[in-house]
Amino acid sequence: MPIVLYRVDERLIHGQVVVGWGGPLNADRVMVVDDEIADSPWEQELYCLGVPPEIEASFSSVADARRALDGWRGSPRRLIILVRNVETLQRLADDERLQGERVNLGGLHHTEGRRRVLPYLFLSDTDRIALAAVAAQGVEISAQDLPGSRSVPLDQLLNDS
Repeated sequence: MPIVLYRVDERLIHGQVVVGWGGPLNADRVMVVDDEIADSPWEQELYCLGVPPEIEASFSSVADARRALDGWRGSPRRLIILVRNVETLQRLADDERLQGERVNLGGLHHTEGRRRVLPYLFLSDTDRIALAAVAAQGVEISAQDLPGSRSVPLDQLLNDS
């Protein structure tokens, strides 16, 4: 249970994640899984500006995160794992690496090719296919912007839009 949240949120580290989710979940570490940011010290510095001192921020490539998942699950640290898009989630989940886990869809905003599903969630056809594939590997996926908000299960997200 030390991984307390898997979240897809294109803004990655921001107040809604750190305060809104991190506080209620007693998170003491945030792990951003993103190949580009893992190789960019200056971007890491920028993201760390939004993290309070009691929470550690770390950055990992997808490949390194896949290798580290079992260790993170067994750690006493309470970890939030953040990815910025559905494609990265799918790469992290490949080969049932996230089987039995729950994934939260947070902020995916409007861009060309995405359609509104919820006020904070816009999905492309490619996102929908990828999310269905991840769910088929035994991952529970739902959308919820904050812990006190209503959780919307993936099947409802895919059928209502």
